[in-house]
Amino acid sequence: MKSICFALFVLCFGSVYSSKADNTQNSLPNKKWKIALSNSYYGNIWRRQMVDAFKDAAEKAKADGLISEYIIENGDGTVNQQNSQLSSLILQGVDAIAINAASPTALNGVIDKACAAGIKVVAFDSIATADCAYKLDFDMVGLFGKMADYIAGNLLNGKGDVLLVRGVKGSAPDQIISDAQKDALKKYPDIKIVGEIYGQATTSVAQAAVANILPTIPHIDAVIAQGGGDDIGIVQAFEQSGRKLPIIQGGGTSNFLRWWSEQINKGDYRTISGNTAPGIGAAAFWLTLDVLNGAEVPKVLKMPGASVTADNLKDYSNLPPGQIVSPVYTKDWVEENLVSKKK
Repeated sequence: MKSICFALFVLCFGSVYSSKADNTQNSLPNKKWKIALSNSYYGNIWRRQMVDAFKDAAEKAKADGLISEYIIENGDGTVNQQNSQLSSLILQGVDAIAINAASPTALNGVIDKACAAGIKVVAFDSIATADCAYKLDFDMVGLFGKMADYIAGNLLNGKGDVLLVRGVKGSAPDQIISDAQKDALKKYPDIKIVGEIYGQATTSVAQAAVANILPTIPHIDAVIAQGGGDDIGIVQAFEQSGRKLPIIQGGGTSNFLRWWSEQINKGDYRTISGNTAPGIGAAAFWLTLDVLNGAEVPKVLKMPGASVTADNLKDYSNLPPGQIVSPVYTKDWVEENLVSKKK
């Protein structure tokens, strides 16, 4: 199997000026910008790691005199709270807002207001569909569709009962991933979906949701999930129930990879693990800064996520607890791999 592969697809944004402002100043490289992050949900490992990556990049940029200020707003997963966050950021006169959105469409009105005020907006990971926003998104269809196909075709040999554990309810990634997984399973008429629940990409929520549904489902051959922290919660629910462990799809967490490594040491346990990379928080920040300083990037970019197989599991099984496998994206990496400078 191939080594782990990480990538990003990224979008960026520019400066904040009124319609009467001199637009030539938008590309001044010495302008000290004010950049904000509006993160709709903070309740799982992936989102916390993403925010930390954004913050680390912003702290470095501030120390180097590249920005004047950064703001991070974390929400409770609701559209109403994120709408309020965005309205407040508009009033504060930020130059750009990076948005991990609570809904693909429900924030479009306030995003349009931000754009009309001269604020550049990038929707990343959980994207919004507003036309004026840049859209930074992973190839979730490719990553999660292929994992579902691998479990159904290679590990279940085209037959079996499957439980689906979905992600953050109402988010764009949840719908995209779920559709991709179901499309992959349609290829196998003897694969039956016996349950579908929301784990919120969170260990405790996924554990409780699986524990609640297990008494109603007599047999499960595999659990296909969405990652972000749900994987080890699913494991814990099965272990506490005393039932035989099915194939459980990993979500790239270090806790799950350690557990998987232990299972292999005890015998033969086959599965696959993969997720999108929370390091995108840093990449989104550096791209934002580059665009504010005059760089050009496409309005829509996509990149594959990261997968771990039995072949490269040993490279990641000793990671500290509470992490998701992810690269660190630096300013130099972003400029070399993602940014096309104006000539």
